[in-house]
Amino acid sequence: MSFIIKLLINAIAVFGAAYLLPGVHVKNFTTAIIVALVLAILNMILKPILIVLTIPITIVTLGLFLLVINAILIKLCAYFVKGFTVDGWLYAAVFSIIFSIFAMIMENMIDE
Repeated sequence: MSFIIKLLINAIAVFGAAYLLPGVHVKNFTTAIIVALVLAILNMILKPILIVLTIPITIVTLGLFLLVINAILIKLCAYFVKGFTVDGWLYAAVFSIIFSIFAMIMENMIDE
């Protein structure tokens, strides 16, 4: 799947997840595209470093600490992107779950 199509799918997932959660706000679809791009960059560069640094905690919590890492990346994205706000850490964690589910479903629909 091309990068642009995947980016648009993720932007739709960002918009949909923000629509469902009252604590997450996206100004418009252009902002959702920028959020999807920034999340892709953060997941590519910063997430592997955080995972390696927190391996002991991740093992002890049976992988649940990865939700915290995802919430950190969402909050960091909200810091960098104007027009994208997340009200708290719980909203960031739930947003990352809903965003992942939306993106997975839409990618599977396009692949078939």
